[in-house]
Amino acid sequence: MLEKPETEKVKEKTLATPQVKKLLEELGEENLDQFQRRVLDYASKFSKVDAEAAEKLVKKLAEEFDLEETEAVQIVNCMPKSVEELRAFLGGGRKIIESSKLEAMVKLLNEYRLK
Repeated sequence: MLEKPETEKVKEKTLATPQVKKLLEELGEENLDQFQRRVLDYASKFSKVDAEAAEKLVKKLAEEFDLEETEAVQIVNCMPKSVEELRAFLGGGRKIIESSKLEAMVKLLNEYRLK
């Protein structure tokens, strides 16, 4: 009888671009393969907040505005500057968000935006 090999359980977590950048930097560029270096280059160019701010923002957006984590991550990745831009991320039509909540989200994003 063949023994079943043990499978490793992998935990999946959605990360914002700044969090990916931080993880890759911690590994050290000399330890990265070509793909990881390209991802680091992308993350460095397109991160709009630092990793700690990204983590806080994702959590606040999810908890305070009842967003899914994946929605919050995409918002943090792009950091929309207006209600109109923000609606593009929430325009799936499955839920309607009041304008006052959208304005509060933009205000929150502005508090964390890199100068």
